[in-house]
Amino acid sequence: MSTLAESRRPWLLLSPALGTLSFLLVAPLGFIVVYSFWLRTATGADMGGFHLDNWAEFFTDAFYHDILFYTVRVALITTILCAVVGYIPAYFIANTRMKSKALLLLLLMLPFWISYIIRTLSWINILGTGGAVNYVLMQLGIVNEPLQLLYNEPSVILGLMHYLLPFMILNVYVSLSGIDGNLVAAARTLGATPFGAFLKVTLPLSMPGLAAGSLLCFVLGAGTYITPLILGGPTNAMFANLIFEAIIIQLNWPLGAALSIVLLVVLGTVVTVYGRLMGLNQISKSFG
Repeated sequence: MSTLAESRRPWLLLSPALGTLSFLLVAPLGFIVVYSFWLRTATGADMGGFHLDNWAEFFTDAFYHDILFYTVRVALITTILCAVVGYIPAYFIANTRMKSKALLLLLLMLPFWISYIIRTLSWINILGTGGAVNYVLMQLGIVNEPLQLLYNEPSVILGLMHYLLPFMILNVYVSLSGIDGNLVAAARTLGATPFGAFLKVTLPLSMPGLAAGSLLCFVLGAGTYITPLILGGPTNAMFANLIFEAIIIQLNWPLGAALSIVLLVVLGTVVTVYGRLMGLNQISKSFG
């Protein structure tokens, strides 16, 4: 009996966490999977059963494929730009000798205190026809009429970068701060230039943080619908916007559930590949 009790003890200790995950994650996901095989009738009612109409519509309609590829492309471009732009402030914060490093980290986290929607809406006052950028350009005589800087792909990418850059900087900073400074000093002693030491030592050792930040930026960027909804035009809809329109606008919950599963599978595949290659421990470090 004692052996049986000891074998059950780990499950008893894990039961609160397992129960919570089952109730909040597994069960809702199961409902979505089941709902994706239902069918919305002409009367607007949902008909239960095992129907493949929603899945057939996705696999046979090129419209959904184009939007999915566009979503992946925009998320990938945004991730690359965040990696290039975010590495510089992360390197500065990790290597600065200023006593106010904690203040710099606080400023990095400050955008999270403001609503994501409000931050996205602020770009309208910056890039709009009557916004700050057009006002300055017209006052300087560079342009004679306002430029159309909103409701296009660049404005969507810019809004996504504004949203995702803190995630990239934080992950790269955690990776850089864990590098032993003696390694760079040893490389310099062996004749490496400062830039050579960076390429041979700092950059390779910071790749886990860069990869973790890229994963977060890609997954969050591909799954968002607020930014393209506010800053994008009719041709800039992303896959999450299709899910939003199917569920909220068309009230077609079965189709929206099927599209949700498609996006989940795509992003889950990316996370799985990353986990096999890099591991997910670096992401947990950045939030630890």
